[in-house]
Amino acid sequence: MAHSVGKENFAPSLSTPILTYENEVFISFHAEDTRTRFTGHLFAALERKRIRASELMKAIEASRIAVVVFSKNYATSNGCLDELVKIMECQRVLNQTVLPIFYKVSPSDVRKHKGNFAEAIMNGPEDKVNIWKTTLKDVANLAGYSLNRDR
Repeated sequence: MAHSVGKENFAPSLSTPILTYENEVFISFHAEDTRTRFTGHLFAALERKRIRASELMKAIEASRIAVVVFSKNYATSNGCLDELVKIMECQRVLNQTVLPIFYKVSPSDVRKHKGNFAEAIMNGPEDKVNIWKTTLKDVANLAGYSLNRDR
C-alpha cells in the first residue's frame, strides 16, 4: 500500500529528471501492520499541514522524498517490494531522497533478509527475488529511523 502527498501538478518521467515535483512525499508501507498506528498518525499530521494524499504508483516518480516504513509484513507484499524497487530507481536516476523507517523491525533483518523478510522473499516470483534482495539491502544501508515501540 502506498500514499503520496504533494503540492504541484507536474510529474517528471524517469527519462526527464526535472526538479519540479507533483508530490512532496511518497510513503510506502504495509497497511495491515501500520495503518492504525504509525502511518495513520503520519497521514493525519500531513493532512493538518494541508498536504494532499493519493494512491498512484506513478506518484513515486513525481515525489521529492520517499518514506519507506518497514514493518513485520512489509516484504509479504509483492506490491510493496515492487514499489521499493521503483523508489530506489528514482533515487539513482532522479536523486530522490529515500528515508527508511524501521517500525518494530531491525534494519539488520531487512539488510540480511532474516525472519519474515527471508520467508517472504523465498516465496516470491523467481524473476524478482534477486532484485528484491539487492534493493532491501540497499535501502537498509541508508540512514533512517528505528521505531521499536508504539507511538
